[in-house]
Amino acid sequence: MEETKQNTEPAKQTDQSHVFYVRNEPIMPAALDVFMLINKHGRGLLKAKGNTIPSAVAIANIIVEKMLHNAASIERITLDSENTDAFGKRMLSTIEISIIKN
Repeated sequence: MEETKQNTEPAKQTDQSHVFYVRNEPIMPAALDVFMLINKHGRGLLKAKGNTIPSAVAIANIIVEKMLHNAASIERITLDSENTDAFGKRMLSTIEISIIKN
């Protein structure tokens, strides 16, 4: 009979309260959700995959240019791609847009 070891190290917890996952939904209600998130936390991180990337870019532009009138800026944009085994050997693009209040 094998003995199982319990992990005694504390798990690293990351604060995901300022992360918004972009889905296939109308852009303006999503932009309002991100707007409230940025007002509450002072920053927001938009994450999108595949066909939702253009929506994430539109939401970021609406927030920075229209809603906050340049009182916020885009801190960082990270583009990446990952292999998806569900669809065979296909690459799926991802984007992370970090918005911070000035």
